[in-house]
Amino acid sequence: MSHKVAFIGLGVMGFPMAGYISKAGHDVTVYNRTSAKADKWTGTYKGKTAATPAEAAKDADFIFTCVGNDNDLREVTTGSDGAFQNVKKGAVFIDNTTASAQVARELFNTATEKGFGFLDAPVSGGQAGAENGALTVMVGGQQSDFEKAEPIIDCYSKKIKLLGSAGSGQLAKMVNQICIAGLVQGLSEGLRFGQNAGLNVEDVVEVISKGAAQSWQMENRFKTMLDDKFDYGFAVDWMRKDLGIAMEEAKTNGSKLPVTEIVDQYYSEVQKNGGNRFDTSSLITLLPKK
Repeated sequence: MSHKVAFIGLGVMGFPMAGYISKAGHDVTVYNRTSAKADKWTGTYKGKTAATPAEAAKDADFIFTCVGNDNDLREVTTGSDGAFQNVKKGAVFIDNTTASAQVARELFNTATEKGFGFLDAPVSGGQAGAENGALTVMVGGQQSDFEKAEPIIDCYSKKIKLLGSAGSGQLAKMVNQICIAGLVQGLSEGLRFGQNAGLNVEDVVEVISKGAAQSWQMENRFKTMLDDKFDYGFAVDWMRKDLGIAMEEAKTNGSKLPVTEIVDQYYSEVQKNGGNRFDTSSLITLLPKK
C-alpha cells in the first residue's frame, strides 16, 4: 500500500533513507535546508521537493526527520516554518535524528496535543548501513504509532524494535554509542600494540576475529585503521555530539561513564589535530607507532 511520506533532512544518512522509501513505491516529498541537495535527490529518486518543512508535511501520512541536533530538530518541527504546523491528525512523525531524550519527550507531548503520533527512532549502521538499506532502528513511543509506521521504517532497515515510551529510542542510541566508544579505543590499542610488537597484524586479526575479541568494528575497520585511512563513516564531530548527549543524560540517571569520558577527550585531541571529519576509528592516530 502506497502512502504519502515527507522526509526532512538529506544528509549522508537521510538521502539514501528517503531513497529507499521512494523505491518501495511511496509518494515522497523531501525538504533540505540546502535546496541543491533536495534537487539532487529528485534527480536520483522519484519524488518532489518542498520549500519548507511545513509544506513537505502537508497531507503526509508519515513524516521523517534526520537532522543534526536538538536545535535543528526544534527548528524543523516547532519552528515558524516547521513541520508541526501542518501535520494532519492521525499521521505519524518519525524522528531519525540522534538527539536528547528530553527533546524526544517534548516533541512527543506536543504531537499528542495536536492529535498525531511521534516516534523517536535514531539509527545505527552508519553511512554504509543507510546506503544499503540495512540500518538498525531503536524506537521510543506508543505501540499503536509504531505498528502504523513499522512498514515504512522497514524500507531502510534490517532491525527495528520498540524499546519503550517516548525517549527510549534516544536512550538506546546512547547505550550504542557508549559501547562503541570503549570498543574502538580497545581496538586501536590492540592494533597498534600488535604493530609495535612486530606481528603481522592482519594474520592476528584473522585469528582473533573468530574468537571472543570479534566485533563489527574489528571486521569492518581494522584494515583501514592499519592503512591510516579514516574516511569510512561516522565523523568524529558527530561522535562527540552523541557522547556529549550520553554524558549529560548520565548526570540525570546516576550513571558513571569513566571510559566514555576519557574516550571523548581522546576524540577532542583528534579534533585538535584536524580530524573533525575523520571517522571514529581515527582514535588510533593518537597512539605512537614504532
